[in-house]
Amino acid sequence: MTKKSPGINTICTHTGELEDKQFKGAISPLYMSTSYAFEDVDVKRYPRYFNTPNQVALAKKMAALEHGEAALIFGSGMAAVSTCLLAFLHSGDHVVLQNTLYGGTSNLVVEEFAKFGIEYSFTNNLKPESFEAEIKKNTKVIYIETPSNPLLTITDIKAVADIAMKHGLVSMIDNTFASPLNQNPIDFGIDIVIHSATKYMGGHSDILAGTVISSEEYIDKVFQLAKNFGGSLSDYTVWLLERSIKTMGIRVKAQNKNAKKIARFLERHADIEKVYYPGLKSHPDHQLAKSQMHGFGGMLSFELKEGLDAGLFQKKLNLIKSSMSLAGIESTILSPTLTSHALLTPEERENQGIRDGLMRFSLGIEEKEDLIADIEQALAEVRGNEVRS
Repeated sequence: MTKKSPGINTICTHTGELEDKQFKGAISPLYMSTSYAFEDVDVKRYPRYFNTPNQVALAKKMAALEHGEAALIFGSGMAAVSTCLLAFLHSGDHVVLQNTLYGGTSNLVVEEFAKFGIEYSFTNNLKPESFEAEIKKNTKVIYIETPSNPLLTITDIKAVADIAMKHGLVSMIDNTFASPLNQNPIDFGIDIVIHSATKYMGGHSDILAGTVISSEEYIDKVFQLAKNFGGSLSDYTVWLLERSIKTMGIRVKAQNKNAKKIARFLERHADIEKVYYPGLKSHPDHQLAKSQMHGFGGMLSFELKEGLDAGLFQKKLNLIKSSMSLAGIESTILSPTLTSHALLTPEERENQGIRDGLMRFSLGIEEKEDLIADIEQALAEVRGNEVRS
């Protein structure tokens, strides 16, 4: 009889946990040491080498969540992105990236890659043929993000993985917005999965971290550069992150549910011009999202009707917080123009479809009725202001 793989909540709770052999505590002990013995030991442990007890244990959990063989834990999502890309790209190489990406990733590529002699191309759209059209003789990597930040565009994961395999390229994906609960790209043929673990894995707006998950071979290649860049995470934060992941399954499912209900509410509202959420049938890639996601996520974006002040709307919210990050248990909202994509030029934002009035909404676990009431009162304030002015 084939042994059944553990369920997602069981993986979140138990995979990779350390045993407290001394006191038999119920949770993983925390090993704070930054200095370990080097004689008569099986492993020479050093924090910058990503191999302290807590780092190794959490990496096992990360790998299990994304159906990979191994993982590394980094000090931030961008530490994970930059180290991973530069581990596979060298002077004279070329990378193909989709045209809708997190602003920090785009800024890394546009501002830094020329210094390393690395060429890059952004696709014109998200159709598979657009990726293939950008491939050159020196292309080494294809990099995607789906759902994307902040417009929730959907990329065909399997199609991109197949193109990468056909041309002998390494495929990478930023899977932060989906989380491992909603999407597992390795199952579709993607080589490397990256997360800002600050977001759904941390889930409480109090941890900064990143992770890369892949095969043993590729993780070793990333490690060879990572140990020199020094982007590892402190063991205390590693321990906190493991604690947070224990509840990720139930948190994300609640956020999925809230996002779907609020997206439907906003889509029907007279003051809302457009809603971006892959769980809506009106989303142009709803069927594609349905085919590759287990759930549609806790993120959405929307625009108010012309004439309504988006900035004032955000200021009038009481329960929903204006905040720069996402995926916490509390609902937050922001303007991508002023935060996540502020480093891009107005032209670059326009090319990605990011308008000044766009708002990115991260759903928490509050009662949906309370969230709707807060949105309604803020919209009423904005309408009142328009009448007075």
